[in-house]
Amino acid sequence: MTTQTLNEETTASHLNRSNLQKRYNAVRKFSEEFCKPLETEDYVIQSMPDVSPTKWHLAHTSWFFEAFVLREYDPDYKSLHPQYSYLFNSYYIQAGERFSRPHRGLLSRPTVKEVYEYRRYVDEKMKEFFENTPEEIFPNFAVLIEIGLNHEQQHQELMVTDIKHVLSVNPLKPKIIDAPQINSIDLPDIEWVKFEGGVKEIGHEGEGFFYDNEKPRHKVYLNDFQLASRLITNGEFIQFIEDNGYKRPELWLSDGVARVENNKWNAPLYWKKIDGEWYQFTLSGFGKVNPDEPVSHISFYEAEAFANWTGARLATEAEWEVASEGLDYDGNFAESGIYHPAPVTKPTGGKLQQMFGDLWEWTRSDYAPYPGYRIPPGAIGEYNGKFMSGQIVLRGGSCATSKTHIRNTYRNFFYPHSRWQFSGIRLAKDL
Repeated sequence: MTTQTLNEETTASHLNRSNLQKRYNAVRKFSEEFCKPLETEDYVIQSMPDVSPTKWHLAHTSWFFEAFVLREYDPDYKSLHPQYSYLFNSYYIQAGERFSRPHRGLLSRPTVKEVYEYRRYVDEKMKEFFENTPEEIFPNFAVLIEIGLNHEQQHQELMVTDIKHVLSVNPLKPKIIDAPQINSIDLPDIEWVKFEGGVKEIGHEGEGFFYDNEKPRHKVYLNDFQLASRLITNGEFIQFIEDNGYKRPELWLSDGVARVENNKWNAPLYWKKIDGEWYQFTLSGFGKVNPDEPVSHISFYEAEAFANWTGARLATEAEWEVASEGLDYDGNFAESGIYHPAPVTKPTGGKLQQMFGDLWEWTRSDYAPYPGYRIPPGAIGEYNGKFMSGQIVLRGGSCATSKTHIRNTYRNFFYPHSRWQFSGIRLAKDL
């Protein structure tokens, strides 16, 4: 593996050793803070192939530092267990063999206790690394550590979405947090915020962390367009359901129709109709759907069909990025501890709201390389580039995303049928 990084143009000179160590400790602590309400049994379950057990996330994020920092620094480094590299590698083919992803839930060993011991072991080795690495060597590894911290923040988000799916299949509908319901005061109507087209530039520029898929910065041509001032709500999506939206093939892509028929979709994931009313499962338990909250756990197919039903469309990722440029990263992020989208509580005033946090927003853009993009060499180059096929870009972050992890150039991506992520809908229109 080479120390050439995902963000080659960013040097490590701005990564102060002391500040980076403090951030390392904070990120690692946040992973474990989220897990405190869990019982031991909760850590082990894998409820579908896309979901990984919580203990696997805790171990995999430790393996990342072990594989790409500690072992690279010291060829004689010894892991706590010789098979942990095999068990906790995810998809880095160049880093070695991997245990089958769909079968991670079959691993009763190592135990949860042993996984935490593994984290302590890696943290102690990283502490020694921070304290003892020569100054002339540290900058190269500092960039890899920064990647590892952002990688762990991505897995923190997956820990939230995955444990929600795990708990949702339990008839007891257990809750792990006591988040208050936030009610909207006179939910504002959607306003249409206009943007002038022309030649624009998108992609990351300047200092700060970014992933390789956010580069190179390049020019795009946009027609004049407009975006909805807020996200689509549960109440508005219920209108789509009641208008037989799931049964009208003219609204759907062909693959979407097949998904609806084969999986018997008739509402967002985690919804259930009881005595004529819609209920949903959240990490705060099972309760009535709040019509003012943004509709969540929507697939791209559902978002596309809803947009067609309204006579609007989904934004392209270039439109979304141009519209979001210069906006504050205010929003409902993981730090709020709610882990659920919140309604707009004040008039939009003709401006965009909920662009960051709450829900990842489906775009109409395929996840593809920017012009001039090349996959970085080495195992670390497998992070993004090899997934640029058959997936759709989402933007903006969610209520499970850390605020320190998001930026307006961030390109998330999932398969169009995926629903277990906190994903929602913002409409767009041509002018």
